[in-house]
Amino acid sequence: MKQPWIHNAKTDWWFILSPPFLVLLIIFLFQKQIQGLEDHYSFYTWLLLIVFVDVAHVYSTLFKTYFVKGEVQKRKLLYFGIPVISWVLGIALFQFGSLTFWSVLALIAVFHFIRQQYGFMRIYARFEPNNGSKRIDEVAVYAATIYPMLYWFKTPRAFTWFVDNEFEWFKNLPDYVSFITVLYVIILTAWITKTIVEAFKTKSLNIPKTALISGTFLSWYFGIVYFNNDLLFTFLNVVSHGIPYIALVYISEIEQKGNHQLNWMKIFKSFSGIFLFVGIILCFALLEEFLWETLVWNEHFSLDLTVSEHLLPFLVPLLVVPQLTHYLLDGFIWRKPKSTA
Repeated sequence: MKQPWIHNAKTDWWFILSPPFLVLLIIFLFQKQIQGLEDHYSFYTWLLLIVFVDVAHVYSTLFKTYFVKGEVQKRKLLYFGIPVISWVLGIALFQFGSLTFWSVLALIAVFHFIRQQYGFMRIYARFEPNNGSKRIDEVAVYAATIYPMLYWFKTPRAFTWFVDNEFEWFKNLPDYVSFITVLYVIILTAWITKTIVEAFKTKSLNIPKTALISGTFLSWYFGIVYFNNDLLFTFLNVVSHGIPYIALVYISEIEQKGNHQLNWMKIFKSFSGIFLFVGIILCFALLEEFLWETLVWNEHFSLDLTVSEHLLPFLVPLLVVPQLTHYLLDGFIWRKPKSTA
């Protein structure tokens, strides 16, 4: 069968499919050394994983939206409305307390992470018919991501998405862990069986789709359920999500569209252009985190600036606007335009 690569086998493998497998391999080989990094070099692990990957991937969205000539003019209401809605929504949520604000934001982030894996699966299954086989793949992706989160809601973890006690609301629910674990195993077994039987029957295998779903099962299970460690969760979660997203934006908006004479982003197609592309999103990420650290957190560095408590309900939602805008826009910008035929 023709493999449904987004760009080509080499690029897809290294930047979209391999991150969860490579990170897990590194963790199993160097777990003690990784913990040592967290104990003695936490600033650098934060800088590399949170700033240079997690926050940076948010700003890569600019190259598919606000930096695309004509895109903003075409959808002004969307691109100007979403940031305003993000800020207003944040201010409204903060009125119920900072924990409510961060809890809702964490749930939106989780949904975004889950939908990204589903979206990649749909891309790699785009040449396949809409039949029962594809439905099993869809259920498998949701099981691979939702089960670990439901497990987290009911089981104490040594890490957070944003802040402590953000999922405290779910603690009072009846204990469902045993039930969902059995369901998870059944779905995983069904997907593996379906994949093997299909491969033997058709003498072919959708390699990227199978790798994507396998990597999703592995990264979410080991990152949340198997390991109970803050750095290992961050390492698996951030790298497996951020690197593929940045790669997809670069491939779809620069590599595949950059030859157009009127597309100014062709400057990023060269080898040095790749570094310029990465440098731009890193600069945005550093600026955002500088503002967070100096105005709100004061955890990794501080300028001893004092922000009034009365300003926080407006300042914190404002600083969250790029992130929340990224989450909300993602529900629109990757949709295929409807055919006018």
